[in-house]
Amino acid sequence: MTIAAILRAKGGDVIHVTADTTVRTLAALLTEKRIGAVPVLDGEQIVGILSERDIVQALAREGGAVLDWPVARVMTATPITVAADTPLLAGLSLMTRRRIRHLPVVEGGRMIGIVSIGDLVKARIDRIEAEAEALRAYIAG
Repeated sequence: MTIAAILRAKGGDVIHVTADTTVRTLAALLTEKRIGAVPVLDGEQIVGILSERDIVQALAREGGAVLDWPVARVMTATPITVAADTPLLAGLSLMTRRRIRHLPVVEGGRMIGIVSIGDLVKARIDRIEAEAEALRAYIAG
């Protein structure tokens, strides 16, 4: 299974912001949409990603003034991305090694979706359960 299969199941719509969005606005968006990170785009090109963790770390370092900063000052620039044909297990491995929870999916220089570690784990569990059920059916039949 590839990242493309996961995107087909969940859809490619991605909530995103631009670099001049304030951290306060982005924090409200994270809360409203119940998501953990938002890609920062310049047109269709990803230029950064900002997560809850990034906001908390910036607040601890710099104080409440961070909320009025543009996300460009706080975001992780040049985020780690994957291609749609990346195998699911390679994506999980990358997320584990780099200690990240969100992977933007990029094709031809433009972002086509984003997957979370939860998306990948769910897809992996679903596949394992389907294989186990097929084996039970084979043994019973």
